[in-house]
Amino acid sequence: MFKIILKEILGQNVKSFWLEAPDIAKNAKAGQFVMLRINDKGERIPLTIAGTDHEKGLVRIIFQETGKTTFELGTLEAGGFIKDFVGPLGHPTEIEKYGTVAAVAGGVGTAEVLPVMESLRKAGNRVVGVVGARNKDLIILEKELEEVCDELLFATDDGSYGTKGLVTDVLKTVMNNENINIVYAIGPVPMMKAVANLTKEKNIKTLVSLNPIMVDGTGMCGACRVTVDGKTRFACVDGPEFDAHKVNWTELISRLALFRDLEKVSLDNFHNPECKCRKE
Repeated sequence: MFKIILKEILGQNVKSFWLEAPDIAKNAKAGQFVMLRINDKGERIPLTIAGTDHEKGLVRIIFQETGKTTFELGTLEAGGFIKDFVGPLGHPTEIEKYGTVAAVAGGVGTAEVLPVMESLRKAGNRVVGVVGARNKDLIILEKELEEVCDELLFATDDGSYGTKGLVTDVLKTVMNNENINIVYAIGPVPMMKAVANLTKEKNIKTLVSLNPIMVDGTGMCGACRVTVDGKTRFACVDGPEFDAHKVNWTELISRLALFRDLEKVSLDNFHNPECKCRKE
């Protein structure tokens, strides 16, 4: 059992937990993730490690309530417990001194890119953060981002904050104004695909952190398979980060939609007060 020490509400349906998990806190590096299960009857879900406190033995996860499990997770309070919390899993981010790095995040991907930005900056890189959201109210962790970025830029769909438009609009301007040595992107798959298409035009190395369907996180089930450079890879053990220019984006998008109807049924049942799934 893993105790929730602190719960924070960061934005609309976005919550942050600090959990007591000293072994994970001691070993985790930027870019890695955990697999968690709320209780004996819950499903396993992967969440990126958004921060650690080595001295206190704490691990931070940030999640958006989008499906049954994340909504259920959001009902827990500080002092409560999560049944299973396994990690760190996956390969850490490739942290080197590249020069100037553009780190692009969309939506709750902001939480996942935060420790990556911090590690890249500590390695001596100039970090330009490009963060996108539908509107200003959906932007999270702005103060934390300011602390780890040399320059921080925003894009919102409605123009309520930063540039009106997409992160790719802002990234294109950044690429035109300075020499970018590498791009790191994480967020919705269509966003990462658009970033990959943009940077490929200028042959700028680009890494993306993929979020395919995942069941066990150890490479045994094969559910998280993705095609990279024409070869099958498992995001949990070979990734989660890959060369964006080699990912088969069409296949990834298709696979992510496989259980969408069933996921909706599960969520609808969870919100139905007469359904037993809320009581088990």
